[in-house]
Amino acid sequence: MSKDIYSLWIFKWIEEAIIKHILENCPTHSYSAWEIILKEWENSNWEWYIIKSWTVEISIKDENITQLSTSEIFWEIALLNEEERTATVKAISDVETIVLSLDKLIEMINNDSNNINKTIMNRIEDNLER
Repeated sequence: MSKDIYSLWIFKWIEEAIIKHILENCPTHSYSAWEIILKEWENSNWEWYIIKSWTVEISIKDENITQLSTSEIFWEIALLNEEERTATVKAISDVETIVLSLDKLIEMINNDSNNINKTIMNRIEDNLER
């Protein structure tokens, strides 16, 4: 696991052991070059993605806006609310992502230690306040 992943803003103030536990218990998903991962205006699937390797392209109304690469995240807000997707994400090369879904998060909260439960809930509350 890349050390950069542990420093993502979404994990700010969370102990490294808890981050490691979360990441090790999330599925990964691979995408082929030029495959569309998420499409603008689709309904939220209650998932956010950490790019484990390579690069994706973000576009709005068919205009390229930016690229994200290893250890960056996208769609983290979709984990917390049910808004439509505001951009399209496409793999530029073969891409591997770590996927954290709301269902998986709830499962970890329900099945893990009180320390993990408290940490995750505090982080969700911080994000909702933004």
